[in-house]
This record gives sequence, C-alpha cells and structure tokens, in this order.
Amino acid sequence: MAHHAILIESRAEAKRYLEEIGASSPGIEYMIPKAVFRCIKLKNISHRAANILKQEMLSKGGEAAVSRQAASGGEGSSDVLLLGTLKHYALLSEKLKLQPFGLRVVAEDIENILNSLEGPVGSLPLAQGQTLELGKRTLIMGILNVTPDSFSDAGKFMDHEEALTHALAMQAEGADIIDVGGASSRPDATIASEEEELARVIPLVKKLANAGMIVSVDTFRAEVARQSLEHGAHLINDIGNLQMDPELLNVLVKWQAPVVLMHNRLQLRRHEPYDNLIDDIAEELAQSAGKAEQAGLEPGKIILDPGLGFGKTLAQNRLIVKHLQDFKSLGRPLLIGGSKKSFIGATLDLEVNERLEGSLAVMAAAIMNGADIVRVHDVRESCRLARMLDAIRSENG
Repeated sequence: MAHHAILIESRAEAKRYLEEIGASSPGIEYMIPKAVFRCIKLKNISHRAANILKQEMLSKGGEAAVSRQAASGGEGSSDVLLLGTLKHYALLSEKLKLQPFGLRVVAEDIENILNSLEGPVGSLPLAQGQTLELGKRTLIMGILNVTPDSFSDAGKFMDHEEALTHALAMQAEGADIIDVGGASSRPDATIASEEEELARVIPLVKKLANAGMIVSVDTFRAEVARQSLEHGAHLINDIGNLQMDPELLNVLVKWQAPVVLMHNRLQLRRHEPYDNLIDDIAEELAQSAGKAEQAGLEPGKIILDPGLGFGKTLAQNRLIVKHLQDFKSLGRPLLIGGSKKSFIGATLDLEVNERLEGSLAVMAAAIMNGADIVRVHDVRESCRLARMLDAIRSENG
C-alpha cells in the first residue's frame, strides 16, 4: 500500500478525510481546525504590535515572521507573515482582541480573511431586481464590442441587429452575462467620445434587456452608466477603477448597481514600478472597494478584477493568474479577463485569431485559483471548459 501526502484546502475537505479514516464525530469536530493550514500576510503593522503578534502566535503553536528591525523594537512598521492552522488563528484572534495597538482590528481582519477563503460567495443582487448565483459554478461573461477598433472583433458588430444576433448566439452557447463595450480600451486606442459611446451602446442595451439577457456595460463614464441602467442594464464593468469619471460612483450608489472594479494605474502611474505586484494590486483594489462602500454602495455589489493586460509586463500578467487565489482574501467575487490578450500572444508568439488555446489555458488556471466570473470571446469553448473544471472541483470522492 503506497503512503501519500494529501493537500487539504477547506474545512469541508478536512471533514471528509477525517470521516474516511473513521474518526469519531467529536474527534472530527475537534480536529477540523487543526487540519487546515493558512499563511496570512499583514501589512504595515507597528513594531510594537508586530512583536506582540509574533509572541502570541508562537505561544499558540503557530509561527510568525517579522522584520529584523521590528525584532529590535523602536518606532516604525513591519509586514508580518503568520503561519498556522485554523486552530492557531482562533486562539490568536481570541487573545488579540484583548490587546492594545490596534490589534483588535487586526484580529477582525484575520477572521474576515479566513472566512473569505471558505465556501461559495453567495448571490449577487443586480440592478433591475435580478440576481446571479456566485460560487456554485463559474459564470461566463460574453464580450460584445460595438467598436470599430477593438483588438478582437473590431467592427464586426457595429450594426445593432448583428450585435443582437451575436448576443443571442452567445446566450445559447452558455453566456450568463453579455458585456457591451462601446469605447475600445486596447493599448494606445483613441477613446470614443461620450456621444459616440452612447450612440453605440444604449440602443443595444435596450434590445438585449428586452430579450431577457443579463447585461453588463463596459464603461468608465457616469452618463453612459446612468443611461444604460435606465434602459435595463444590470451591472457596470469599470476599467477605470473609479478613477476616470468622478461622477460614476454617484450613479452606482443611486442605482445600487453592481460594479466590476478593474485594477488600472492609468496614465499618471502607468510606468510606476510595483513594490510587490500582488500586494500592491490587492491594496489598490481594496482602497477602491472601500471608497465605494463609504459612498454608500452595498458591500455585496463589488466585484474585483486584477486587470490583466493593463500596465503589466508579460511575466506580471502570468504571475497574477498564478496567484489569483491571494485576492480571494479581499472577500469579493473575482472576475478575470484574459481572453485573447497580448500577453498570451507574446507568450505563444501568436496573432489574435490564434489565441484560443492560450486563452483557455489562462481561464483554466484562473478558475482553479478562484475566479468566479470569466470574461471571454469564445463562449462555447469557454463554457465547456468551465463546466468540466467546475465538475472536477466539486468532486468529493
């Protein structure tokens, strides 16, 4: 009989393995928190608090790493890497809530991170009173560009009847959401005027909504979002991360419309180097989500997108996909949009119309690493891949 290692990623998996062994019910409940191991990185913790964290985690049987400067005491701050089981964190959190230096808040943050990594996200309330279920299976967002200059499908669906026909085809192939874009966001594109974007998008939004589709509108403009929502759109996909039009957030709050916040450093910060790619993206997305909540948008209506292809190198785009799971701790649904993008073409040395397999590979890795929604051009192939991966992930044998 071959001995082997197992990787336990959740409480549910721990329970299953313990039941297979034949452990007693009380023993199973006692051991589940000890079977799930997590690494948590805390940012900018004061040296005093960092040292308390380290001492408390060590006393509970876990591990904690702080900077050398923190260990010597004094002023300043340090990142902290905690290493432990759910049991260690439960004991740590209980003790931290009695400590000074902001550690009660840190304890709450740790609990929120751990909870975010467990189980399905739940339902996403849309504008127009509808909902989408998240976490049960991967949702497919079909791309419908009504632009003459998008990097893929440029000019193919400028006619609204042809666009409607294509949207119906995508829906029949399995698309859960149709994402309408009327202003190209490809690198170095000349962005269409607001008037032109409205003329391209609004008549189509009406048609799609009347046909019973879930409609997302890919826009950073407040007026385009407002009119789209008035005519039946269900959510807004903002490539500007609330930075390109200061009025957009007011529209979202008024309609309580879900929004995809895509990481994008834009022109002023486009070439600014990252200190730590994943940490920096997570921090900037968290700031935007916090801004939206403070303005009055319900927390459950914020979706995060790390922004593949927007101001990242080839290696950085691949690294984001590899470490997508890290963003789950932000406690928001995750959308990934890698379909046919240039980093795939550069990696494989392929033109846009040859990137299907590369796009599916990115999508597969993203789904396995926690993506809730994938934004794609090739709906039929993507839907089949997603369903197969969902079936694999949900197996309990």
